[in-house]
Amino acid sequence: MKKYLHVIGIGLQSNLQYRVNYLSRTLFSFIPLFAMVSLWRTVYHSNSRAGEHNGFTEAQIIFYYLLVAVVDVFTAVNEDDWQIAADIREGNISQFLLKPVDYLTYRLCLFFSGRLAFVAVACIPLGIFLLCFRGYCLWPVDSTAAVIFPVSLVFTALLQFFISYAMAMLAFWFLEITTFIFIVFAFEYIASGHLFPLDLLPPVVKQLIYLTPFPYQMYFPISIYMGKVAGAELWRGLLIQGLWVFAAYGLARFMWARGVKKYSAFGG
Repeated sequence: MKKYLHVIGIGLQSNLQYRVNYLSRTLFSFIPLFAMVSLWRTVYHSNSRAGEHNGFTEAQIIFYYLLVAVVDVFTAVNEDDWQIAADIREGNISQFLLKPVDYLTYRLCLFFSGRLAFVAVACIPLGIFLLCFRGYCLWPVDSTAAVIFPVSLVFTALLQFFISYAMAMLAFWFLEITTFIFIVFAFEYIASGHLFPLDLLPPVVKQLIYLTPFPYQMYFPISIYMGKVAGAELWRGLLIQGLWVFAAYGLARFMWARGVKKYSAFGG
């Protein structure tokens, strides 16, 4: 355990060297967010009955996108999959096969240290942005939502990381995995509720999407905060999210075990 705490410390120091990069990334991420907020404000101002069709008031739909930004800051996988693939492609994982260090745990520690560094840098501009839209900000619907939301947020981060890790393991078989990553990202961007709330989809399509892990990477934790899921549905959804985390973890372990059998490195 001590060695992994050391990894987190090194990861924090390394990531904070790129704080200007993190800051610029955060600032530029506000551009599409501001565009979506402006779009929905226009929709609601031009159609006073818009909320009847999607179940969101104007304040709720705008706050939804603000929460998307918050969840992204805490859970998004930025470059971990590319770095893992590079480690495999360039033979850097050989050292982990010879030392008592679990590569998955090592990368997980780096992921969380990266998130901590990103939150530390992004919290000020994000706070200013939320302050500008404070009229649309809402408190959790109840104490249960306030407590369960952070738990679901941790599950979301783990789910995103394990899926990205499993995708990066394709580098054992393919020299370039960019296409695979972008295909998964495209599905995730739509099916997770990142682009728009899943309530806007036809019921049948929404039910089919809920058979995948993608809604639990964004839409589900936001739904908890906003009270879109409550009672037995909340606990059932949290259980399913936990099961998806466990399944993604198992897939990540499986892909590593199979990939290492195929892996070969020379020299160094």
